Amino acid sequence: MMRLRSRFAVFCAKLAYRVIRRMDRGSGSAFPGYVARRIDPEILSVMAARVRGKIIAVTGTNGKTTTNSILYHALKAQGCRVLYNKMGANLLDGVITAFVLASGRGGRLDVDYACIETDEMASTGIFPGLKPDCVIVTNIFRDQLDRTGEVDMICDRIRRAIREVPDAVLAVNGDDICSWALRAGCDNSVITYGISEKMGADIPVGTAEMIFCPVCGKRLEYDFFHYGQLGVYHCPGCGLERPQPDISAADVAWKKGRCSFLMDGMRISCGAQAPYNVYNTLSAYAALYAADAPREKFGEMIGGFDYGNQRECVFTINEARVQLYLAKNPVGFQQKIFLLMKDPEPKDVVIQINDTRLDGEDVSWLWDVDYHYLAGANTATITAGGARCDDMELCLKYDGIPCDSTRDVRRTVEELTMKGSKNLYIITNYSGLYRTNRMLGELQCAGREGAVS
Repeated sequence: MMRLRSRFAVFCAKLAYRVIRRMDRGSGSAFPGYVARRIDPEILSVMAARVRGKIIAVTGTNGKTTTNSILYHALKAQGCRVLYNKMGANLLDGVITAFVLASGRGGRLDVDYACIETDEMASTGIFPGLKPDCVIVTNIFRDQLDRTGEVDMICDRIRRAIREVPDAVLAVNGDDICSWALRAGCDNSVITYGISEKMGADIPVGTAEMIFCPVCGKRLEYDFFHYGQLGVYHCPGCGLERPQPDISAADVAWKKGRCSFLMDGMRISCGAQAPYNVYNTLSAYAALYAADAPREKFGEMIGGFDYGNQRECVFTINEARVQLYLAKNPVGFQQKIFLLMKDPEPKDVVIQINDTRLDGEDVSWLWDVDYHYLAGANTATITAGGARCDDMELCLKYDGIPCDSTRDVRRTVEELTMKGSKNLYIITNYSGLYRTNRMLGELQCAGREGAVS
């Protein structure tokens, strides 16, 4: 039986969630957790202890939400009862909310596994209470510079969090020197994953976050890059090198919107259209391996998995195909350009950049993207929008890419879907994602209603 204080905390948190939803004051993804924590500061550890099986924490810069979703669906396919923070709220209060909303009467928690996405900078406040059995580090890139700083600060924060849970198995991307370096000073068991073969010559590499050895300071040498600093590396000074991965992908190929590769003796065929989703798939499987969780149906599940997660949605507006992408840092933006390049058809592109607290007020990272690849992407028009549209327009023009700007993205989308190439891509950073998603949904519905009438 849960102690009375914890049960009261859960009751009040659930009540707060119902009030928020009834009043239409937001998603209620974090405030209920705040209420529970104020009543019982130990509520996370109390509820985490009630998970019957393993707890898997997913952290890193890019790919957390997708990796966590793959884990959830893989375990569900095995018949397991799984808790995960579906709404993507990955700070402390959001994590607590996920536990609260998954609980029944009196705080009863009927789950076999918990898969918890955690913000990398918030991990030090989450891991001690969560006590995960496995920690996945997807990758480490610069992100929200005014909040997280440079990658060495992110690495230090994650390493401190990992030290709080020495019994957790650490599953890291061995192709990422930043992630691999985390093992220094940690007593955790480590499992690595990676891709040993170059995935394609046409993938924009972009900016590497670490070019010097974290041990001796010598410049690292690479056999090849996949993108960013991800690749096969070694240090000519101290001999530090990329580890031979425990879980590896090989023979990666894309054909007709599908990706196939070999992994752990399986031929995987899935909807991963970009290299980062191959890594997300690898990281999830490596975590299941590390946690000794059932994975017999992984190949079957991933074959029909939707990698979109409301961040890569497709709409039909005025008979035009509209693809929405999220890009919140240089490496992510570079990969979205790769996806544009893979589409040989003429296309219009709208890039929306804001500088809210959610995005990070420092948008200097825009200058670290290689926009010249857009010149070969068969773009009919490129339009910059959002609060920092002028910055975006200037970046493109420095790379010789013609660009217009707009103060009304909705109107621009309506015009392009009616008079443009009928193939529209919209790239937005974080604060514009859900608002743009909602706006595109409204335009799509309006078009259907007009067609019926």
